[in-house]
Amino acid sequence: MKLGKERREDSEYVRGGQCGIFVFVESLTGWGHVSAQERRTKIDGAHQIDELLTVRFLHAKKVGLVSDNLNTPMISSRYEAFSPEKARALAKRLEMHHTPKHGSWLEIAEIEINMMTTQCLNRRIDTIETVRDELIVWEKDRNKAPKTIDWQFSTDDARIKLKRLYPNI
Repeated sequence: MKLGKERREDSEYVRGGQCGIFVFVESLTGWGHVSAQERRTKIDGAHQIDELLTVRFLHAKKVGLVSDNLNTPMISSRYEAFSPEKARALAKRLEMHHTPKHGSWLEIAEIEINMMTTQCLNRRIDTIETVRDELIVWEKDRNKAPKTIDWQFSTDDARIKLKRLYPNI
């Protein structure tokens, strides 16, 4: 400060924290599940997949999971999180499908996240507990009137639209 100059004040943004949100959507029935975690590590992802297979799809012999290319759904994460026997049992029931690296628009979960963000998380929320409470209410409302997804983007359409990603034979 100098004599004759206006007083200046500066403020600094203090980040209160962040969380990782896991999203699962069953496109044929419209069911969805969201879970806020303090982190988004591959161990956290392994526990989410464990819950999916041992709670929601307990009696399913095989579950197809379409996922992005992050480390959370990788089979190695389950071997790090669980005993080899449990990891193998989960792996045998899980059929993984990964979206193209530059094709997040293919992910139904991306649509779900967009809806969740605009309908539920469109403001600053102070604590992860509040985020979890908000997501529980949003998920219940969302699943009361589930919206199925009529995926009309065929393999032929993908080959035309994404031809640069396919090898020339």
